[in-house]
Formats: sequence, C-alpha cells, structure tokens
Amino acid sequence: MTRTVLVTATNYSRLCSEGKALLEAHDCRVIENDFGRPMTFEELSKRVGDVDAVVAGVDSWNEAVFAQAPQLKVISRFGVGVDNIDIEAARARDIKVTNAAGGNANAVAELTIGLIIAAMRGIPELHASTRKGGWDRYVGEELVGRTVGILGFGNIAQKIAKKLSGFEVRVIAYDKFPNAAAATALNVEMVAAEAVLELSDIVCTMLPSLPETRRYMNAETFGRMKDGAYFINTARGALVDEAALKSALDGGKLRGAAIDVYEREPTSADNPLFQTAGIVTTPHTAAETYETYSSIGVLTAQAVIDALDGRTPRNLL
Repeated sequence: MTRTVLVTATNYSRLCSEGKALLEAHDCRVIENDFGRPMTFEELSKRVGDVDAVVAGVDSWNEAVFAQAPQLKVISRFGVGVDNIDIEAARARDIKVTNAAGGNANAVAELTIGLIIAAMRGIPELHASTRKGGWDRYVGEELVGRTVGILGFGNIAQKIAKKLSGFEVRVIAYDKFPNAAAATALNVEMVAAEAVLELSDIVCTMLPSLPETRRYMNAETFGRMKDGAYFINTARGALVDEAALKSALDGGKLRGAAIDVYEREPTSADNPLFQTAGIVTTPHTAAETYETYSSIGVLTAQAVIDALDGRTPRNLL
C-alpha cells in the first residue's frame, strides 16, 4: 500500500536523493516543497489531507494543521530543534515526532567558528568593498588568548569547543545539566551562566529553544557582557531579543555580532538589525552542507519508514 510523505524541507530531490530513494523503495509517494522556503499554514492546509508522514523543515506544525491531517502518523524533523512543532498536540493525536539529533552538529559548529572570525575581522564588509574596487583597511581582532563562552553544552557546543582548541583560547560553558566528562575531555571549564556572560570575549548561545529560554538574551543579559565583546547565535532566533541586540550594538556595548537565526523567519529586508553596523547575518544556513543533507536525508527517511511500519523510530521525542 502506497503511503504519502510530504517533505517541507527544501532542495530535497537535489540534495537528499538517497533519502528520497529509500522512501520510494518502501512504497512511499513523496510530495516536495517547491517554494524554496518554509510553507505557510494555507500552503500546508492544501497538502496535508491525505498525508501519512512529514519530513518537516521549519514551518509551523500545530493543532490547526493536525486537524486537517487525519492520516498523519509521524513528523520527522529535518534538523534538531522542534520548537516549530507542538509536541503535546501531536502526542494527543498519536502522531510520533522525531528529530535528527547529531546529524547537523559538525556543520553548525563549523559555521559558528566561521562567523566568529567573520565578525572579528570584518570579512563581509571587506569582501563587499573590495568587489566594488575599494582597498579598505579594517583593523580587526584576533582569537588567540581570548575567552570564548558557550551557553548550552550539548553535542554542537562540544564540537565547537573541540574545534576551538587549536585557536589557543580559553573555553568556558554553562549548561543546566552539565556533562562533566565531556568538559574535562575538551578542556572546558563549566561555570554559571552569569560567568559566561561576564567573563567571555565571545559569547555563543547554543541553548535549546524552550519557553524558559525565550529571549534569554535581552537587555539585562547583554548588559552583563563585557564591553566590546562579540555575540554569536547559530541556535534559534527565539533565544534573542533582537531589539536588545540592536541596542547593544548601536550603543557600543558590543563590538560585533553574527547571527544565523531570527525571531521571525524568513526574516525580511526591513529587519532593523540589517541597518546596524557590526553585525554579520546569514539566512538560517548553519546546517546547509551537502554532507548534512545526505546524512539527515537518510536518517529522517528511515525514521518515517520505521514509524509507518510500526517500529520505534530513532530519535523519538
């Protein structure tokens, strides 16, 4: 019996051919997102009526959508964060939810390091001016000898710490449930959240997006950071009060920032942050590598197949 799988993650055929082939080999008809962006409620509503499973991007999956998807049995999140999925509403309808924990960790860690360097050396501005024929001199700052603080010390944060080990920096971290063994192995000092903010030259937030962490970085927490520090967010936009970040940059509290995620996504050209000097921005692209798409494509496809065939899928939430 053919099952219908809606894939709202983008570029699926081009970048996840192995995952798509795996689904089709198990009698699944794949419907893809051809918008090139997260799908709206109206767009989802037109497509979920006979869907058995979803490989979900960052579109919103809530009771309003579930009510129009009577056959839906599993949502396999193409990524780690599931703040766009109402887990309780899904559970009430016996819809299984999985994620791709660990699947994008290396890609996100690598981009995080890249954004730190881009912010400290003004790489985007120099790139833009040089292409226009300019020969500007931007006096940046080096990582060596700095203290890098990480809020949250899960899988991605641990990979960031490992990669930073070659930069001759001190790494400190906070986590509600600290992994002492991993910290020792990576030469990371576990400290209180306040210490991360107050002692770090660069603060990277890798906290999970939960109700209690919403706008964790706000006027108060930015105010606790060192003068002239840098702020990096490759986790979730909901963790940051963007108005407070803009104020910290405009007022000179922070020397620079780099963000890959936003309070509202997709963001728009009139986002006030884009009128702010000293900030590097990318469009929620930290996990966008060929390697990540390939591995997560297979991981999420197998989770869908297992759930539809009555087995317990990997990374069941």
